[in-house]
Amino acid sequence: MGLEIGNTAPDFVLPTDGVGTIALKDLRQKPVVLYFYPKDNTSGCTQEAIDFRDNMEKFSAHDVTVVGISKDSVKKHDNFKAKHQLNFSLASDESTDVCEQYGVWVEKKMYGNTYWGIERTTFLIGADGKIVKIWPKVKVKGHVDAVLAALNALI
Repeated sequence: MGLEIGNTAPDFVLPTDGVGTIALKDLRQKPVVLYFYPKDNTSGCTQEAIDFRDNMEKFSAHDVTVVGISKDSVKKHDNFKAKHQLNFSLASDESTDVCEQYGVWVEKKMYGNTYWGIERTTFLIGADGKIVKIWPKVKVKGHVDAVLAALNALI
């Protein structure tokens, strides 16, 4: 059973790029865009991160925090963030516990092979900690614009 609009977003504490940690409860009192992506330095994931990076001024104008989460290690996140000059936090969920809580750790198929991985999904979480919008199976092109439109409708 997955999360739905109106549910309280599951809290988590994860290591982030650099040497820090991020806890969802510490981000309350303002909206959060939480986006799950499969892997650093792949074409779709890189474009999605760049799109968020290039629109951070618009997110910041609404006092919105953007956090990307993948299974990649903190070291890989550090390299990815530096390479693409990302201006938001990347959290590492190597155990996939948070991915499972959010329902994005799923069985996938590619070229006849079955494996487990992250389904590209974005959650817009309100200042009250409740899920306002969910974008499952995200297609990267135009996605950040859709998130901004939903955010503008919220505020």
